[in-house]
Formats: sequence, C-alpha cells, structure tokens
Amino acid sequence: MKELPTPTFALSPSAHPAALPRGSLHPSGQRTAVERPADGHGQGIQVAWARHQDEVRQAQRLRHEVFAGEMGARLSTPIPGHDIDLFDDFCEHLLVRDEQTQEVIGTYRVLTPVQARRVGSTYSDTEFDLTRLRTLRPRMVELGRSCVHPDHRHGGVIMALWGALAEFMVRNQLDTMIGCASIPMLHSGVVSGDVAASIWRQVSSTHMAPIEWHVRPRLALPVERLDGSLQVEPPALIRGYLRLGAKVLGPPAWDPDFNTADLPMLMRIADLPARYRKHFLGSA
Repeated sequence: MKELPTPTFALSPSAHPAALPRGSLHPSGQRTAVERPADGHGQGIQVAWARHQDEVRQAQRLRHEVFAGEMGARLSTPIPGHDIDLFDDFCEHLLVRDEQTQEVIGTYRVLTPVQARRVGSTYSDTEFDLTRLRTLRPRMVELGRSCVHPDHRHGGVIMALWGALAEFMVRNQLDTMIGCASIPMLHSGVVSGDVAASIWRQVSSTHMAPIEWHVRPRLALPVERLDGSLQVEPPALIRGYLRLGAKVLGPPAWDPDFNTADLPMLMRIADLPARYRKHFLGSA
C-alpha cells in the first residue's frame, strides 16, 4: 500500500482536482452520487474523500457544530468554529454532501497505519492502553470524529459513509478498524454515567472481543460505582457497529472534554455479516 506524505493538500483555488499526487490512496477525485432513501426531500447525496484543506475545514465546521454546539464539548481549537486537533493533518477525511446544496452533512476521519506511525499514535491510544492490539496495527485503521448534521440523520448518510469506508479498506488491503464510540453523559437533562454503565453492562455480556484483544482505559469511567441497571438502548451508531459484527474491547473511558463515556470498539472486514458484505462490497 502506498501512502501520501500527508493526506490533505493545498487550498483548492491553487490546486486542480485532477492533478493528484502519485501514490494517492484514492483512484480518482470524482464524487460518487448515492440515492437518498425517501425522506421527503427527493434529493441525493454525494460521497467523496477530501482533496484539499478547505474541504477538510468544511468537515471540521460540521464537527464543531455537532460536538460543541449540540453536545456541549469543550474544544481547544486554533480556528474558532472548527473542531481541529493534531491528528487531522495525518488523516483521510470522508465527506457526505447534500447533492443540491453541496453542504457537508456527514463526515468520518480515517487514520491509516503508516500515518499513525508518523504522528506517533492513534487518538484511541490517548484514551486506552492498546498494547494487546500491536499485532493488528500493520493493517489497522482508526475511525473517528463521526458525525451527521441533525437535519440529515437518516439511514442513507451513515450507509453511504460505511460503504465508502468498506471499499477504502479492501482497496488498500486493510482489514481492521478501531475507534472510540461515544455515549453522552447528559441524559434527561442530568449529567450522569449511569447510562454508560448500563450500556457497558449490556454489551459486555453479548459483544466482547476475545480476551487477547482487551484494552484498558487510561481514565476509566467508574462503572462499578454507577447504576448499571437502566433499560436503555445504546446510541444508534453503536447499535449499527454491533450489527456489522463489531466487538467491544473493554470498559469505557471518560472523556471530560467531550463529556462522554467512550467504548473501545473493533471491527474486522472478515466479520461483516454476509448481507452487509454483499451490500457494501458486492460479494457474499
């Protein structure tokens, strides 16, 4: 697999989209149009990888809107109104746009193995001790900063993101995805870890990874001192990951900046259920 020195480029006014550097992880700069499920709008969505820094900035503005504006995260950022951290310049950024307005309505960032070595770690390493995953790292990517605009939270956007991610993994001969799946600490107007403790209790009994891949949080949520008996569903993104065959790697960490409890999760292409494999990759 070939890697770019850094996956984001100059601002688009000074760089032609067709003039891509050699060694790109992506075969072309074209956008892929995806039909949107019937949701009253009648328009489609487009999926593409960011090619220029101003496209990354659009994703960072959406992230700030969702994480800070909607979830109340305390973000330290060099540009007001943008969610930016040290990993962004090393990541590939996947964008979903509204075909009519060209507004970025969904995004993921992807840190590949080579880029993780360049930056020195993954974001997940800052929250968990990932020592037991060392044998997986050569073909392991980290997914992060997933968000969708509140006006577009229908199945089409997240399925489009996942389809592009699956194609990216197979094309670049990568087989494992990890990431921190967040559970908001704010529930019914009260900040509490009881919801996260209850979700941890549920998933730890049904979706744990093999013990050789278990990880430890660096700042653990004290689940043993919380009420883990609430009958609550995991957030939609976590439910979706579990349907795709993802496994939980250990108990949640507490992220005080984002005010979330983060579950470490791992998903392997080989574990995709047959129906999703056919949907995303066209093979059984």
